[in-house]
Amino acid sequence: MAGMETAGVGGKVGGVMDSLRDAYGDTLVELGNEGANIIVFDADLAGSTRTSKFAKAFPERFFNMGAAEQGMVAAAAGAATTGVVPFLSTFAMFATGRAYEFVRQAVGVGHQNVKIVATHAGLTVGEDGGTHQCLEDLALMRMIPGMTIISPADAIETKQAIRFAYVHQGPVYVRLTRDKFPRIHAEDYRFEAGKAVVMREGKDVLLVGCGLGTSICLEAAELLAADGIEATVLHAPTVKPFDRETLIALAKTHKAVVTCEEHQAHGGLGGIVAEILSEAHPMPVRRVGVKDLFGQSGKPEKLLAAYGVTPQAVAAAAKDAL
Repeated sequence: MAGMETAGVGGKVGGVMDSLRDAYGDTLVELGNEGANIIVFDADLAGSTRTSKFAKAFPERFFNMGAAEQGMVAAAAGAATTGVVPFLSTFAMFATGRAYEFVRQAVGVGHQNVKIVATHAGLTVGEDGGTHQCLEDLALMRMIPGMTIISPADAIETKQAIRFAYVHQGPVYVRLTRDKFPRIHAEDYRFEAGKAVVMREGKDVLLVGCGLGTSICLEAAELLAADGIEATVLHAPTVKPFDRETLIALAKTHKAVVTCEEHQAHGGLGGIVAEILSEAHPMPVRRVGVKDLFGQSGKPEKLLAAYGVTPQAVAAAAKDAL
């Protein structure tokens, strides 16, 4: 369809698995070596978030704030007023949960140029359990005016999202994970903030994903194809501002829409898509995600299956909607 971004070769789940948090740490070091005006804050989790790579390369520009996430956000907001670009990292549960008031007041209200890169989001945190599996962060962050939200699907996209965050003026939230994700983008892929990407073209049902949800949608499209159902897969890495125009244009050429995310089924990607289409183009919509539950301890793949965030669940939802 004219005007829409389409993935090139490599827009399909393959055998390569990548660490998004390693890609983040590596990109911080690259930016530092390129002379980027950045400083990095962490809340005693640098080894887990991979900001330890930057700490080793640029110790004078790295600040371990200890288990004081609220103070870390306040310090980063204050640093931003001096002209540097602060990146701050911790687990998603702490960055968006424990520190929410400070993110809203110190970063949001003042529209400070702070980059929040949170790791360990979603069910794939695994054995750490429900207390650490943040399934609400997209919903919390999208309610803050002026906050840009990115949920990359693989390491290739993560690196580009971090570089975008650095040059963008204003607060950014980037959602990363503990577990490795399948590589779905080709090396020549170019992330463009605010643009959704067509990963596969069909005509019957539109599958919309972000983060791991897009890999799941691509696998679901294969399952549907075996049953004679042609699915378009739309990857929406920028959760906010959302690519409303592409969604509506594609929705008008399909019979139903299914969303998939490693997050509560309401409030995040599914909520955004449902809100847009209910106003602009009412049609059958199904949302695949966690159904108003907390997580629990277990292997990532078993948790995804237990909570119905799988290719089979997306395919079933598509058939139901059709």
